[in-house]
Amino acid sequence: MSQSPPPIVGVVHLPALPGSPRAGLSLDAIIASALRDARAYAEGGASALIVENFHDVPFRKEQVEPPVIAAMTLAVRAVRQAVALPLGVNVLRNDAGAALAIAAVTGAAFIRVNIHSGALVTDQGIIQTLADDTLRQRRALGAEQVAIWADVLVKHASPLGPIAIEDAADDLIQRELADAVIVTGRATGRPADPEELSRLRAAFPAFPLYVGSGVTAESIADYLPAASGFIVGTWVKEGGHIERPVDPARVARLVAAARC
Repeated sequence: MSQSPPPIVGVVHLPALPGSPRAGLSLDAIIASALRDARAYAEGGASALIVENFHDVPFRKEQVEPPVIAAMTLAVRAVRQAVALPLGVNVLRNDAGAALAIAAVTGAAFIRVNIHSGALVTDQGIIQTLADDTLRQRRALGAEQVAIWADVLVKHASPLGPIAIEDAADDLIQRELADAVIVTGRATGRPADPEELSRLRAAFPAFPLYVGSGVTAESIADYLPAASGFIVGTWVKEGGHIERPVDPARVARLVAAARC
C-alpha cells in the first residue's frame, strides 16, 4: 500500500451564476450548493477542491462579466471558510485574469487555466494564450503563491496544427511557466489517455502532472504511478451523473483506489 497516495482534487461545479443564460437560483442557493458539495468531498477524503462556473454555458471565450466574478468570489470565500482544504479557482472558458484575482483576494492556492499556451480551436472559436498577461498580473498582485495549473491540449479543443503532447507541455513548463500540467480526455467525463500521461512522465520525471477528466475508481490504477494527482467531478456525483450532488461514498472509493 502506498503511504502517500496521489491527491484527489474535487471539482465544485457552481450552478448557473447571475447573468448567464441558465441563471435562476439566488446567490444564497448557489453558495449553499457549493458548500454541500465541498463538504461531501471533505467527508469522502478529498485532498483539495477547485471551484468553477461549470453551468455558465455557453461560455465566454475570454473575459466573463463582473457579476460572474463577484458571485464566484463570494462562493470561493464561503467554501474556503467552511472546508479546511487547499482551494483552486477555474473561470471558464479561459478567464485566467479573473481566476487569479479571485484567488488572490480569497486566499485560494491555485488556478486552473485551460489554454495557457498556444492557440486552439474550441466551441467558442479560436482561443489563444494570455500567459504573458497572467504572469504579469500575478506579479503585480504580489500573488506568486497562487500556482498556475495549466491544461495541455485541453478537452473540447483542437490545436491549429499537429503538435506532440510532449512539445506542448514543454512550452507550458519552460516558456509559459506553469506550475502543474493537466492531461484530459476529449471532453468532460471522457478518460485521458494513460499512454500520453506515461510519455509526459518520461519527459518530465519530477514535474506535477494531473489527470483532469474521466477518472473512475476502476480506471484510476491505469494512471498510476505516473499521475501526481487527479481532478474529479463527474464520477463522484450521485450515480455518476454530473448534474447531481457529490456522493461522499464515491469520493471515498476513489480515494481508496488511489492508495492501491
